[in-house]
Amino acid sequence: MMKLHAAPGLLLPTTATGTATIRATSKTLNLAAAARKAPGARHYATSNTESKRRAVTPFNDDGHVPWSNLSAAEKTARATQQTFNFGMVIVGLVLTGGVGYLFYQEVLAPDSKTAYFNRAVDRIKKDPRCLELLGDAKKITAFGEETQNKWRRARPIASTNTTDSRGNDHLMMHFNVQGPRGAGQVALHLIKRAGHKEYEYRYFFLDVKGQHRIYLENADAAAAAGASKGKDGKGFKLFGIQIG
Repeated sequence: MMKLHAAPGLLLPTTATGTATIRATSKTLNLAAAARKAPGARHYATSNTESKRRAVTPFNDDGHVPWSNLSAAEKTARATQQTFNFGMVIVGLVLTGGVGYLFYQEVLAPDSKTAYFNRAVDRIKKDPRCLELLGDAKKITAFGEETQNKWRRARPIASTNTTDSRGNDHLMMHFNVQGPRGAGQVALHLIKRAGHKEYEYRYFFLDVKGQHRIYLENADAAAAAGASKGKDGKGFKLFGIQIG
């Protein structure tokens, strides 16, 4: 018969029955360890973890939880959040498009206020009469209304855009110019007739204090001169064409 040596204070069985008991205990422990590793046990642990997760709301949903694991209320919350986000994207696109359209109409379009302002300044810089009063064209500056802002480029250009009872569009604008010799004010009035695509000048002039007004465009004076010429027999206009 085999004897087992034990540490002091520990009694071990020395019979065959005791050996069988030890083997049975070891087998039981092995079965318990295998049970802990079984799929059912893992599913139970996962279920406990899922049951402890934070509920999904429209304010905290980050899309981490799969759709299939959401409850009915959580699916509604996610749908609400996605609808809101989509709506914000649409609003942003509409606003961006509106700003782009206004920018084009006010700055880039050929018939915009900025385009006519730039053309008017260019014509003043090329007109000998204006240069005689203002000075060197390269040193002439144009700016809007006087404000508390010291930067002239930030001064707004005064303009109005109206439509009369006949459907004609009227664009009126005035601004300031200054050169080495003097300063003055520029005013212009343009009309786009109903059914037409382009503006035409009614008047465009420069006023310098102490000097006669310089007209670069004067439709009323041109019309009066044409009518007068027709009356004294020196010619007349037919459908806008000078005859005689």
